[in-house]
Amino acid sequence: MNQTIPPTPKIISVGNRQISRIISGQATADGAGVRLRRYIGSAELDHIDPFLLLDFFESDNPDDYIAGFPSHPHRGFETVTYLLAGKVRHEDSAGHGGIIESGGIQWMTAGRGIIHSEMPEQEQGRLAGFQLWVNLPATDKMCPPAYHEYPASQIPTEIRDNGATLQVITGTTSTRTIGPVRGVTTDPIYLDVALPADSTLTEPMPKGHTAFIFVIDGELNLPDDENTPVWLSAKQLGTLSDGTAVCVRAGDTGARFLLVAARPLNEPIARYGPFVMNTPHEIEQAITDYNAGRF
Repeated sequence: MNQTIPPTPKIISVGNRQISRIISGQATADGAGVRLRRYIGSAELDHIDPFLLLDFFESDNPDDYIAGFPSHPHRGFETVTYLLAGKVRHEDSAGHGGIIESGGIQWMTAGRGIIHSEMPEQEQGRLAGFQLWVNLPATDKMCPPAYHEYPASQIPTEIRDNGATLQVITGTTSTRTIGPVRGVTTDPIYLDVALPADSTLTEPMPKGHTAFIFVIDGELNLPDDENTPVWLSAKQLGTLSDGTAVCVRAGDTGARFLLVAARPLNEPIARYGPFVMNTPHEIEQAITDYNAGRF
């Protein structure tokens, strides 16, 4: 691992967020046997309010993904699917359907209940992407299902003077680029960032928002809670302390990473598989409603 790049003064300045914990993820399978790596919602990290789950899937072997995620229910939270490569067809009980392609995003509010499927639209080649679960507040858990869905062509790209590029899915950057996904209760930020070798990125971050970084490729340098510079490597997730900004530096091969944040809800969580509510009684009701065909 590269250990030669010193931290810049900005990285350890007061107010900047620091690495709280590094998560390497756990190999698992979901759906009809799709192989993936789970970072949030695992034994390593149960949740970081309001984030309930983060899965990363990547394979060029169709045996690892072709069975996909057949019809399954959700209630009480939002699912966010972001594709890096490949195509996935989705359909649901509310009549929605379409294909998510490389660089596209689907932000689905399950609300009071929906049944949907996500199936690969290919039998060979690389399929890669993320699924993130974002909790809903108690007041919104039984809202009607809703979608925000955008192809790569509708996600704005911001290019900084140092060559850094930001795909802005939701939230507003320091230079006022605004992502297309809007109106989400937890005021999320979701950026896909590519940094050239040895370059830095500094972005303001709402104080109080829960935030994490997931490194897709390369390495990132930022401090831990003792202001000691540490490296976050490819396929690692770093949770961040509170603060008013995030500042990172890429290693000598550059880096690509997700920067994700949202307002915590500070509410009790009761979860059972695809249902996330506030009380065990509400979970029992979700199971009853699903079995009775009320989704």
